[in-house]
Amino acid sequence: MQHADPADAPVLVHIEGRAGHLVLNRPRALNALTHPMVRTLDAALAAWESDPGVETVVLSGAGGRGLCAGGDIRAIHDDARDGDGRATEAFWWDEYRLNARIARFPKPYVALMDGIVMGGGVGVSAHGGVRVVTERSRVAMPETGIGFVPDVGGTHLLARAPGELGTYLALTGTAVGAADALQCGLADHFVPSDRLADLVADLAVVPAREAVRRRATDAPQDGLLDGAREWIDHCFAGDTAEEIVGRLTDTGVRAAKEAAETLLAKSPTSVKVTLEAVRRARALGSLERVLVQEYRVSCTALRGPDLVEGVRAQIIDKDRDPRWSPATLGEVSGTTVARHFASRGAGRELTFGDTPGV
Repeated sequence: MQHADPADAPVLVHIEGRAGHLVLNRPRALNALTHPMVRTLDAALAAWESDPGVETVVLSGAGGRGLCAGGDIRAIHDDARDGDGRATEAFWWDEYRLNARIARFPKPYVALMDGIVMGGGVGVSAHGGVRVVTERSRVAMPETGIGFVPDVGGTHLLARAPGELGTYLALTGTAVGAADALQCGLADHFVPSDRLADLVADLAVVPAREAVRRRATDAPQDGLLDGAREWIDHCFAGDTAEEIVGRLTDTGVRAAKEAAETLLAKSPTSVKVTLEAVRRARALGSLERVLVQEYRVSCTALRGPDLVEGVRAQIIDKDRDPRWSPATLGEVSGTTVARHFASRGAGRELTFGDTPGV
């Protein structure tokens, strides 16, 4: 789509000095990703990959509230409820290919993860080579709360977090700040938000690593996860979601009991499928192989009842009272979970990047 005023485009693409800039520009929607935005990002990266005039890529978000709150979940909801799901499947196909491109991009890819960075926002930032958080960062994969499962390579990232921190974040959807994002391997550097403009200016004239070195400082020591490692690692090592909830309830630790309550409020199907997805992601290894798995899981979830219901309750009607189906963890069968990981059969080969599908 052409915009009368280029400043209204949903992605602003420009070059300053040695840096190519990609600015997500839907501030009223917290820069939520649409399919055209994904295509624009991918096309820019494809062009800049071989452009000697672009030595660094910088991703940021307009509006001052966050980099990106995720995919355009209302559009996905409407397609799942009223359409045949093909538009969403096509969106995810291109989005996951973009995630893989970012991960293997041959030049420094600097993601300014300031403010809200959730879902698809993690996908376009946390696979980059230089990931910067600030004191305003709130990073999360909150999908289980809307009847979905972490995607965009999120299960790959969380599976690699220390101990069971990634399992905890995946199942509960907890948002973390800079210190915890750094600990979990979702970010690399802390730069105070009032230094971001200086960092951007430096990136136009010096190599990315040097620019970040100039502006980065030690992260605030306000992380919550390090002090909770003992109960998180013990409880979230459980073999099943039911066992995890039982361990959380039995610890005697208030935060653990609150985590159990959080889990029980999420979609039971999403919780069980997410647990299986993270465990499988550890064995799959490469991001590309995990993206194949996530595509299968996402397309199956798209046709289940909980995604439409979860988005209705949390985003559209905002009554915060989803009616999950099934309603309890015990009612979600192993067959239901396994179906999310089954091959999709005939059709296009599943592959993201250079690694064949599995």
